[in-house]
Amino acid sequence: MITVIDYGMGNLRSVTKAIEKFTGRVRVSSDPGSVESSDALVMPGDGAFGMAMENLTRAGWIGPVLDFVKNGGHFFGICLGFQLLFTSSEEFGSHLGLGVIPGSVVRFTGGDIKVPHMGWNNVDIVRETPCFNGVPTGSYFYFIHSFYPKIEDGSWVIGEVEYGTRFPCVVGRGNIIATQFHPEKSHAAGHRIIENFVRAVCR
Repeated sequence: MITVIDYGMGNLRSVTKAIEKFTGRVRVSSDPGSVESSDALVMPGDGAFGMAMENLTRAGWIGPVLDFVKNGGHFFGICLGFQLLFTSSEEFGSHLGLGVIPGSVVRFTGGDIKVPHMGWNNVDIVRETPCFNGVPTGSYFYFIHSFYPKIEDGSWVIGEVEYGTRFPCVVGRGNIIATQFHPEKSHAAGHRIIENFVRAVCR
């Protein structure tokens, strides 16, 4: 069973519908206890980093999610769910994240780019991973965000994008994969990533 985590941030339906194209074994859950019966967790999200961490803490998701990841469970973070994996964020103050990946989430700076970063950009795949099987480097994906990660451990980086600066937009290790872009809104290339993830989970 693939569990899409409902912590009150963002539209979960588009992610769930994309997963449903490849399996019926998916559910949206606001109950942290559902982690125990999950083969995989998907954490989407839109909105502010600090509020997201407050919601996750208040609802009791933090411990179960971190235990699941530490024990090798399949995890897919999308957009805000990607950023929450990092140590901290400077969005509207200083906030601690889940701390799975060492690094900080910072705001885009510079007068030559529009913020938020919104639209289609091509992604360079710098390290092979099963979730990107059949997805050529340079494929275009849909982004919408105002902050990006400065990563401390480059071994996590799978894909990078250029927008004012070059930054990691796909990270992963073991059973963890996360994207700054929205694969569910990225047509064939994005849906191929979701399909690859589902196939890995639902063997």
